[in-house]
Amino acid sequence: MRGSAVKERSSEGVAGGVITHKSDSSSLWWALVIIGLWIFSFAAALRLPLGELSLQAVIGVVVLRTFLHTGLFITAHDAMHRTVFPSNYRINDWLGTAAVGLYAFLPYRELLIKHQLHHRFPATGKDPDYHDGEHSGFFRWYLKFMKDYMESRNTPFLIAGMAVVFVVCTWLMGVPLVNLALFWLLPLVLSSLQLFYFGTYLPHRQPDGGYRNRHRATSNRLSSFWSFVSCYHFGYHWEHHEYPLVPWHRLPEARR
Repeated sequence: MRGSAVKERSSEGVAGGVITHKSDSSSLWWALVIIGLWIFSFAAALRLPLGELSLQAVIGVVVLRTFLHTGLFITAHDAMHRTVFPSNYRINDWLGTAAVGLYAFLPYRELLIKHQLHHRFPATGKDPDYHDGEHSGFFRWYLKFMKDYMESRNTPFLIAGMAVVFVVCTWLMGVPLVNLALFWLLPLVLSSLQLFYFGTYLPHRQPDGGYRNRHRATSNRLSSFWSFVSCYHFGYHWEHHEYPLVPWHRLPEARR
């Protein structure tokens, strides 16, 4: 990112020079597909007749909606690294704003600043994503993580946005409240747990013997398929910090 605090390392030369970002249009298509599928599935899920569906079908829709919800944040995250549409930063940032707005009415610019700090001071007291030394366990760290991201000057907009969705869907469109809870609110909560577990807790928790690299990060050992299923390759976290200009869908190529 030009002029940012994050010193982004060029992705040229990774995996034998295969990975580039300036001419890679696949990131834009991935972003449009994820956003499009999220909107389509949201509209369809709100109209599902729950009384006619099996429990397995309902769980399947929740899982799908959670996965797509996570994809929204991953898209916004890549936009913060200017890899969604690197040839036009305005469009790139607009897509990031749209993705994180659909995710939970979150402020893209504020998240961008926090993410810059995370890359500059990973797993330290200056890292807004890191625990404070007292909340290092999974659930206590998660609750502190969510509390810190919810406490901002934009919180009233978040509450107002969610209220508008409730009013429009339930009062004006006649959407059953249970559909909204199951296929919108529940995927949001599950997605936040998924992102935190694979993108913050596992890679940045202090290992036995202390941190062993300058990124203070580790990567999981999942195959490319399961890495994608688990969290869009967010678990290849050392690679992401080492090559921040590599979009999520190309991180397996940078896997060491």
